[in-house]
Amino acid sequence: MSALHLMNIYLPIAEMSESVFVLLGMGAAVGFISGLFGVGGGFLITPLLIFTGVPAPVAVGTSTAQLVASSVSGAVAQYNRNNVDIKLGVVLLGGGFLGTVIGVGVVQILRQAGQFDLFIALCYVLFLGVIGTLMMIESLQTVWKARGGVTPSMRRPGEHSWVHGLPMKMRFQRSKLYISAIPPFLIGAFVGFLAAIMGVGGGFVMVPALIYLLRVPTNVVVGTSLFQTVFVAAAATILHAGTLISVDLVLATILMIGGVIGAQFGASAGSQLKGEQLRLLLAGIVLLVCLRLGWDLVITPSEIYSLASPAGGS
Repeated sequence: MSALHLMNIYLPIAEMSESVFVLLGMGAAVGFISGLFGVGGGFLITPLLIFTGVPAPVAVGTSTAQLVASSVSGAVAQYNRNNVDIKLGVVLLGGGFLGTVIGVGVVQILRQAGQFDLFIALCYVLFLGVIGTLMMIESLQTVWKARGGVTPSMRRPGEHSWVHGLPMKMRFQRSKLYISAIPPFLIGAFVGFLAAIMGVGGGFVMVPALIYLLRVPTNVVVGTSLFQTVFVAAAATILHAGTLISVDLVLATILMIGGVIGAQFGASAGSQLKGEQLRLLLAGIVLLVCLRLGWDLVITPSEIYSLASPAGGS
């Protein structure tokens, strides 16, 4: 019996055994990417868990638990630097909690119908495909402009859009904004919905929306996004654990340990690359994961039939 096999650990909620080294390596790889690019890594850890045989509901629920731990330290650091708009964060949270409740309800319905695995795969293929393609195009354009000596055009601080004409205006002093509370509430609700059904923090949606739609200063966006992610991911974890029993704490703990180690190396490596190079590399990784998930959807599965309980568990 090999040493690798002896280091297998039983995951009680996933109802399977897996090598500790494989899980630590997976957590370290996602942590490295998280530290390298400054992203939560939820969009990668959920597909990777599914690839290793973890049931999709458990992969999503466990990913939200891991996301809480990985976001807390970043949120605290940003708060200490005064980069968190608490008032804006609370509005985002209000929408986030609503979206999370709706998302968990959708997950429960899909599990009972036995369609959650297909739904989560389609969601990831759609979102990763669109986001990866847009990032790749934007990064290549930036690289080409830089090589041609053209400076990329920047948004002017005083610009306004249709968002600023909506009712229910609030003043967000830290962000230096006076805008309607409706757009941030809706953005928060959409991100909360994504957290519940996909196990992601939603930063890849929230950060561009806050910067380009609401005109929030860039230095405030990251901290406010992390602030919202901590609480929304915590709510999603509690709902997944309480209503769906799909959070494997043993698995989440191992992933967290690997993630902390990998993030340190990722942060060091990230300082050696330019911004456009990082975005181009991240776009490539996103598209590779998208292609892998898409391939699984079109090939004939090794097991044509599978047994599942009425609740949708394996």
